[in-house]
Amino acid sequence: MVSFALHGVGVSGGIAIGRAQLVSHATLEVAHYSIPVAKVDAEIARFGNALLEVQSELEALHGTMRGGDVPAEFAAFLDVHWMILNDPMIAETPRKIIADKRCNAEWALTQQMTLLVDQFDQIGDPYLRERKADVVQVVERILKRLLGKPSAVGSSADEHHTILVAHDLSPADVIQFKQHRYAGFLTDVGGVTSHTAIVARSLNVPAVVATHNARQLIRESELLIVDGTSNIVIVNPDKAVLAEYRLKQSELGLERAKLRRLTTKPATTIDGLHIELHANIELPEDLAQALDNGAGGIGLFRSEFLYLNREGLPTEDEQFEAYRSVAAGMAGKPVTIRTFDLGADKQKEGLGGLARVAPNPALGLRAVRFCLAEPRLFLTQLRAILRASHYGNVRILIPMLASVGEIEQTLGLIEQAKETLREQGVPFDSGVTVGGMIEIPAAVLAISSFLTKLDFLSIGTNDLIQYTLAVDRSDDAVSHLYDPLHPAVLKLLAMAIAAANKAGVPIAVCGEMAGETRMTRLLLGFGLRNLSMHPAHLLSVKQRVLTTNIAEMQPIVDRIRRSDNPTKVVSLLQKLND
Repeated sequence: MVSFALHGVGVSGGIAIGRAQLVSHATLEVAHYSIPVAKVDAEIARFGNALLEVQSELEALHGTMRGGDVPAEFAAFLDVHWMILNDPMIAETPRKIIADKRCNAEWALTQQMTLLVDQFDQIGDPYLRERKADVVQVVERILKRLLGKPSAVGSSADEHHTILVAHDLSPADVIQFKQHRYAGFLTDVGGVTSHTAIVARSLNVPAVVATHNARQLIRESELLIVDGTSNIVIVNPDKAVLAEYRLKQSELGLERAKLRRLTTKPATTIDGLHIELHANIELPEDLAQALDNGAGGIGLFRSEFLYLNREGLPTEDEQFEAYRSVAAGMAGKPVTIRTFDLGADKQKEGLGGLARVAPNPALGLRAVRFCLAEPRLFLTQLRAILRASHYGNVRILIPMLASVGEIEQTLGLIEQAKETLREQGVPFDSGVTVGGMIEIPAAVLAISSFLTKLDFLSIGTNDLIQYTLAVDRSDDAVSHLYDPLHPAVLKLLAMAIAAANKAGVPIAVCGEMAGETRMTRLLLGFGLRNLSMHPAHLLSVKQRVLTTNIAEMQPIVDRIRRSDNPTKVVSLLQKLND
């Protein structure tokens, strides 16, 4: 067998070695044939039955998510697929094509899909243009039913040594993927924020996406090495390469085992400074993983997933129970609940008619803007959070603040929620602290006024980088420009941390940067003493903290802060981490 390598985007690190299992790509397998007039009605009925079967699949998948063993983002993806499945352009137009052209259902559906995809390609907004992938994935599911093929990934006799190879994996496929224990997966398409990337990181499964033609080049059962750290897939490796990667895989396993020993060890630098390491969670079920990895608190409870992971809106009591369970579970350790950050990439039907597809969602009605535009929904959540504060150390975090006016309006609504609970005789912590997220450059430049109004701050680096550089990292055409080490980004971070420290106001970083070990020493050098990240990253970051002497590395950090040369910044960061 010929050995060759494919390059892509590694979205989850580590090494997987196993045999390829190809996932069907039904749109490449559709035939075109004519239907006799007498059988047109039966063909339309066959199409209708396929739609009903896919509806049942999606309903069943929603049911499997109630146990909390699936990343919460997938409920939103499934909602989008449900809407597409029931849209007349998919549910009705192919029936008319079958009747008018007397063709088979598969062909009618693919012709309609091609038309819709072409229309999406004409859309100027990159976020909306990318939604064509959801249309294709829904069509794929219907086609697989029509063709009598499995609608999703199947089980394997030896899943631990099986690597899935697909053109793309839909959210529904990926949810079913969680029910198995595959070694890894790779896809032709995708990016760092794709569905497959999200589940790969949540499972710590090695994965490479954007390989472009892996599905066509790789054959069933071929031996593969997926190196998610080096962004490479090796097909049919020779004995020497295979032995080398098995050794690397073994070393990674030993390293993970060593990290487990750090779970209960305090995160203290060599020069004696204690660093708070907290966890980001999305649902109460995530609490177990946070505790298992030694989280000193919950630095970010993304409450919007309580809204996305369901049909309809959660009631005040439902929200209260979710918040209370986390507050009680942390047994006095801080629990920071971010008020819901809906809009942009997290849409939800039924939110007062305000959730809609905006011309530029990232700059539209989202986060605190959404909350202030819908005070009824906001007050419901605030009452639920305040009620939960009676059962633990709860803090309120407001996302995407840009002005003092927004802070004052929010504080006013919090007082209104408190007054309602007082009138009802409901207990709560009257001294609950309120913080704000620094995600917009304007917030950094106006931080002095924020520090007089808020009890603490948390920097959301994902959005801060995106807004500072004007880069949508989900857009493949510009995602390479999304650079956490851009001198402007680093100066804003250093400025915010220094201002908060001078004012004696606690500040944390809760964005993706907090979980990157290459950034840990730099952030500590900037003066940061609190980081919040995905639970899976806690121990590796703790290890970096334990091996850091902040005083000794300060000269290098200062040089990075003063530098305007991106190449020099990268070189200095490498020196900092040596």
